[in-house]
Amino acid sequence: MQSGTVSRVDVILEINGAERISCQLKRHLSPTTVGLITRMLPLNGNAHHMGQSVVYFETRINSGIERKRTDFKKGDIAFLPTEGSICFYMDDVFGGKLMTIVGKITGDIKKLKAIKSSDVLSLSRN
Repeated sequence: MQSGTVSRVDVILEINGAERISCQLKRHLSPTTVGLITRMLPLNGNAHHMGQSVVYFETRINSGIERKRTDFKKGDIAFLPTEGSICFYMDDVFGGKLMTIVGKITGDIKKLKAIKSSDVLSLSRN
């Protein structure tokens, strides 16, 4: 399928309204959770770090876990239901928190490395 189809939703992660990173939400990975996120767009919040490998921001989304996983690859996007957070993986993580995978970063992941806790992240349709 092509990007922008029913299965894939092209989105942009913005850092402080300046830097932009292309991402895709993929419904086939977790249909209920991706549907909730898509309907709530645009979303934004302050950046937080989970160790050295994950950047995330909290949302108002209240959802259970779907197709739970603890292992994620560099570039994965996941939803952490306990905090309603959308997480962006900068490195591979094995044995982390239980999360729902919702998509993939398709742009320059290196831009995530420069994010500070005071930065504002925004996720919106492309």
